[in-house]
Amino acid sequence: MSQIIFHKQFTAHTDQLKQVRNWTRESVQKAGLNKDRVEQVILGVNEACMNIIEHAYKRNPGDILFEVSQEPGQLVFQLTDFAPTVDCSCIKSRKLDDIRPGGLGVHFIHEAMDKVEYLPGKDGLGNIIRMVITTE
Repeated sequence: MSQIIFHKQFTAHTDQLKQVRNWTRESVQKAGLNKDRVEQVILGVNEACMNIIEHAYKRNPGDILFEVSQEPGQLVFQLTDFAPTVDCSCIKSRKLDDIRPGGLGVHFIHEAMDKVEYLPGKDGLGNIIRMVITTE
């Protein structure tokens, strides 16, 4: 059974990311995970937010709904945007041997999380990224 432990809507702008990292840190620390794991999860959530800001909204105004829920043995981080729906099959990291700045956010997200799902938003609007970590 899922229990929402955090729910907040915020503006899709980089100046909001410090607060998102704080919310994420608090949620993961309450689950009792070690410091390295906490930092990995923060990085994954931060990268997911940056991808929404840069790619979904293209740095235009918009909102992101951030929810953290607890399920038996896991925490679920869900980010919902209200931007045009993207083709989830196109969400990929660039090749790691392609040395240049940027383009590794998807890779970092998948490394930080135990499970990542890209879903279309409700009623054909927006996008959802659902990221799961095990807590046991």
